[in-house]
Parts: sequence; C-alpha cells; structure tokens
Amino acid sequence: MGEDISARCDAIEKCYEFMLAYAGQGLFGDEGGASSGQVRDYLERAADAVSGLAGAYAAAVKQEKLKHAESYPAFLGVLERDARDSLAAIQLVLAQTTISSQLIDNLNASIHLRALLTDLFLIDEILKPQRAREKPATAE
Repeated sequence: MGEDISARCDAIEKCYEFMLAYAGQGLFGDEGGASSGQVRDYLERAADAVSGLAGAYAAAVKQEKLKHAESYPAFLGVLERDARDSLAAIQLVLAQTTISSQLIDNLNASIHLRALLTDLFLIDEILKPQRAREKPATAE
C-alpha cells in the first residue's frame, strides 16, 4: 500500500529540500546555471506529485480498508485544499521567467506549502504501520 503516495511524498519533500538549498544561494535569477534549471525540474515534479494527491490517498484508504474509515473524509478535504493551494503557488512560481532565490524563499515560507508538508508527515505516520505489515519477513 501507499507506493504511489510514497513516491508523491518523496517528490514533494525532495523539492522542498532542494528549494531550501537554492534559497540560500542568493541568486537573482538565471545566473545560477544548473541550479536554476534544477529548481524548475524539482518544482515540476512536485506539481505532478501534488496533483491528485488527495485522490491517491482516498484510494489507498478505500483499498486497504483502513480502520475508522469515517474519520478520513474530513482530513481528505483538508489535504485536497492544502494540495490545491500549494499547487497554485508552485504554478505561479513556475510561470515566472526567472526564479530567484528570494522567490523560492518566499515559496518555502508559504503557509500553504508548510500545511501540505505537515499533512504529508501525518499521512506518513498513519501509513507506516501498514507498510511495516506489508514487508515480507526476512530469514535470520
């Protein structure tokens, strides 16, 4: 369970980590060479991962028949809203001709992106026991 979700979360978290480093470089735009091209790649992968994230999580909840299923719809609404708001911010940054370190620093500080990251950490903690049960036992 959750391979799709794990891959999505990984792409979003890697993007955020890259953006932290990029923001610290003090670049004004495209003079960053490889870094400025990489930031677009990371943002595009994150945008792809964010698109449909709530739906993927809802499918996993249903597929795995997680306990207390009645508790999930409200959170899925929160996740959908946070994902939609984060995606709007990411797409706005991607629409810019140049992406400066300051622009990325502001995106990192966005309450929308931080809310999404917190949602992902919560999802990860919920799915950890499920993933642990799925791993085959290894012979010792």
